[in-house]
Amino acid sequence: MLKSNDYKYVGIEDNDIDLFESQYVVPEGMLYNSYVLFDEKIVIFDTVDKRKTDEWLGKVKEALDGKTPDYLIIHHLEPDHSAGILQLHELYPDMKLIGNAKTFSMLPQFFNEDLSSLYVTVKEGESITFGKHTLTFYMAPMVHWPEVMVSYDNEEKILFAADGFGKFGVDQTTYDWACEARRYYFNIVGKYGAQVQALLKKAANLDIKAIVALHGPVLDENLDYYIGLYDTWSKYEPEDKGILIACASIHGNTMKAAEYLEEKLNEKGAQKVVLSDVTREDITEVIEDAFRYDRMVLMASSYDAGLFPPMEELLHHLAAKTYRNRKVAIVENGSWAPSAHRCMTAIVEKYKDVEIVGEKITIKTTMSEENKKELDALADVLVNA
Repeated sequence: MLKSNDYKYVGIEDNDIDLFESQYVVPEGMLYNSYVLFDEKIVIFDTVDKRKTDEWLGKVKEALDGKTPDYLIIHHLEPDHSAGILQLHELYPDMKLIGNAKTFSMLPQFFNEDLSSLYVTVKEGESITFGKHTLTFYMAPMVHWPEVMVSYDNEEKILFAADGFGKFGVDQTTYDWACEARRYYFNIVGKYGAQVQALLKKAANLDIKAIVALHGPVLDENLDYYIGLYDTWSKYEPEDKGILIACASIHGNTMKAAEYLEEKLNEKGAQKVVLSDVTREDITEVIEDAFRYDRMVLMASSYDAGLFPPMEELLHHLAAKTYRNRKVAIVENGSWAPSAHRCMTAIVEKYKDVEIVGEKITIKTTMSEENKKELDALADVLVNA
């Protein structure tokens, strides 16, 4: 939480949610951050998901202790941050809404009630003073919705970063922040690297002492580390030297070959090798590792004269998230008419700045001695790539 006498935390821990955005497994829950600024004017920062709106409203009323808020800042309109707007308005009908032009062009899609008389529209670089605190607003379109903006408290040097620097989980410490922040970034924001770069350039001109995301802990120490990771991620550069083996095996034979390759890579001194079972593991974890490391091996079975669907799903997800700047090797399995290599290659060749390395390897049902030699040679290629 923020170390400030003027900001009161009214965020909510959601420990009951199973799938965030109905697709991301969140075994450690989800945090919806919201604050109240007490100054000459009282300002609420964002609302929360409808699942927790009643609980959030209770915390807001308790924090206000009979006072009336003057403003609500809407950094991001996605429902997990905007579901409480109308109910908050019903409690405090004179409260103004601060957003940008895109915010207010989209807001009527979410609520039938006309709130336009309450709009306070801010533009890029504009500031509002609430007393001793002055907030300056910066637009962050497509990080990761078109209406997103961030705000900077000039007095306390706090960047309210919307969904930037967010993470899965309710843990408000920075322990192991990168793991769930990386999975969050590449699966939710990752497509929009150029837009994240644009926002980072704006942030570079600010003296930031703390970063407050809408999900996850306050970052107020070692900020160069967090900003550096975001810079690396949004440039689509590998974070670490390593090799991901992504394996989609039907009856276990392709997985045996993958385990053999993993063993050979380790024997040859590969810095880091991660073997993922694409058929059983959370695909968001596999996507996270695909972006984290600089090399990837795709090993999959043929299926209906095409590609085993779990691998096809992974490759299309990677395309959607702009997978690029990596080296990829491809291994197929097929009992009578192998087709997986052709299908995987057709998808990977469309990725930008991705080099396919190694010779074509085809396993016919079970790994042969010749396959072992081919995999051994591939391990040499990968280790030296």
